[in-house]
Amino acid sequence: MNEEMKKRGWKIGRRVFLVLVVIIALVVISNAYFVVHPNEYGVVSQFGAVVDVKSEPGLYLKVPFVQQASTLPQTVLLYDLPVSDMISADKTTLIADCFAIWEISDPRLFIETLSGSIANAEGRINANVYNALKTVMSSMTQAEIISGRDGRLVAAIMDNIGNSFDRYGIHLIAVETKKIDLPDDNKTAVFNRMISERNNIAAAYLAEGESEAKEIRNEADKKAQIMLAEAEAQAATIRAEGDAEYMRILSEVYDSPEEAEFYTYMIALDALRESMTGEEKTLILDGDSPIAQIFY
Repeated sequence: MNEEMKKRGWKIGRRVFLVLVVIIALVVISNAYFVVHPNEYGVVSQFGAVVDVKSEPGLYLKVPFVQQASTLPQTVLLYDLPVSDMISADKTTLIADCFAIWEISDPRLFIETLSGSIANAEGRINANVYNALKTVMSSMTQAEIISGRDGRLVAAIMDNIGNSFDRYGIHLIAVETKKIDLPDDNKTAVFNRMISERNNIAAAYLAEGESEAKEIRNEADKKAQIMLAEAEAQAATIRAEGDAEYMRILSEVYDSPEEAEFYTYMIALDALRESMTGEEKTLILDGDSPIAQIFY
């Protein structure tokens, strides 16, 4: 009986041992492999030092319990900077709202300088971009900053930053401005000044237009007077020619004494008819009057 119990106990112990061996083997095997997913860097470190970096997705092997595996993002990242007050070269306070687009370019250097922390990287980006933004905007007037929103402002900021992020294993892709605005307290005064300036410009344009209109009207009146004078002179010439032609025709028609006498008779009748107007029909004539001659 005792012998049988010993055999049973030995079998149970052997099974437990095998289970423990399998468990330990599984733990060792699971600790010996690590997976790198797409859009990730796989980083292998040993005693705090980076010994290997995997940039391609897949299943990789490491020394169990001696080496540790971690990952870093291999994608484009965005950091939204806090809204900040800036002062332009003409002492105007502006509110700048910006964001930075960046990526990890050297995982080994990123871990060595920033402990592989995204938060540490964002803190460094915030400080460097803020200083560059402050330097650039303080060298530009408000008008230059506003007009520079077409790309010149961010280009100047990127030039100011230069390659300062290379030592952290960071590639700064771009810095963009979401909004550059005036503080609420200054908006009303600035808008009123802008309205006044636009009114002055409009008044100048209006005065210039009225001056040009006056010149055009004067020139038109001058041309009209010249054309009228020329037309009157031409009409006078035509009338003179007509009168001359009329006299010529009369001289041809009444070239004999009888015809001339008849013409004089008709002229006298016309004058008499013109004289006999109104209610008064009595006419007193001198004996030598041409009208009196027609009654002889």
